[in-house]
Amino acid sequence: MTRPTARVLALLELLQTGGTRTVGELAGRLGVDERTVRRYVAHLTDLDVPVRSVRGRYGGYRLAPGYRMPPLMLTDDEAVAVAFGLLTSRGAGWSSTAVHAADTAAAKLRRVLPARLAARLDALIGTAEFTADARPGTPVDTAVLLRIADATREHRPVAIAYTDRDGRPSERTVHPYGLVAHSGRWYLTGLDSRSDEIRRFRLDRITAVTTQPGTFTPPAGFEPAADLLSALATASYRHDVSVRVQGTPAQVRSLLPATIATVHEIDSPPDSGSWVRVRIQAEELDWIPPVLAGLDRPFVIEHPDALNDAVRALAHRLTAAADGRYRSRE
Repeated sequence: MTRPTARVLALLELLQTGGTRTVGELAGRLGVDERTVRRYVAHLTDLDVPVRSVRGRYGGYRLAPGYRMPPLMLTDDEAVAVAFGLLTSRGAGWSSTAVHAADTAAAKLRRVLPARLAARLDALIGTAEFTADARPGTPVDTAVLLRIADATREHRPVAIAYTDRDGRPSERTVHPYGLVAHSGRWYLTGLDSRSDEIRRFRLDRITAVTTQPGTFTPPAGFEPAADLLSALATASYRHDVSVRVQGTPAQVRSLLPATIATVHEIDSPPDSGSWVRVRIQAEELDWIPPVLAGLDRPFVIEHPDALNDAVRALAHRLTAAADGRYRSRE
């Protein structure tokens, strides 16, 4: 949006707060001269916005009584995109002022949306959780996202058509407990009727959703985001890594997020300090030695033996580099 256009809209926003605004006041708020304010007013009147000129000592501009902006015409995709941006901004390390601005922008958006779409966005905002900063994501069908958000808020079962990571299709009924956005992907966490267990489903693998009759009661205190992070950290991969690390759970956890590892306190011999057991599931081992080195704490590899070889290889490369003997591989 160009700056003049943005200022014309800002002028309209100021006038919508009610009352008469002097030309000097509007110029100061918009950061322009009074002549430019009059030109912006002309733009609004050209758009059939009923701006009235008030003459006299306390004159200026005001909107005609009873005028309201028409409903904001957004498609479902556009509305979800806006809501997603406002939601993720809250966890993106912004200042309190910026977070407040995002909240007020969301409130303005909510006021002018048609009732049907506003209710669906309320469902998404009320059920979605975020575990990390936004990254380039995997596309999700908007209709799937909004329908599941509705069902999650209303505690309604959903029938889904799902394709797993091996390409196998299935149909199942799920009690949706929560929606979580994690590392560019949306996940549905809920009770799966086929296994009668809590499962996590990637929304980009859901091809169809049908809301079912009836309602359910979610388990008390269930936290969808925490459940997803724990499940991702303990998922089945080619290597099951177990390492003992000296330190308290809090000290080690600050260096190993829940998406990478699980950390549990273990009994330690007297006078040896506190130790924890770190468990990691991984397809490849090459990234784990640098992580262990970054802990800067004593550690003992319990399994697999191949990780010991990987740590020795890293130590050899680091020593060679420090001695000036390291040569990059062509």
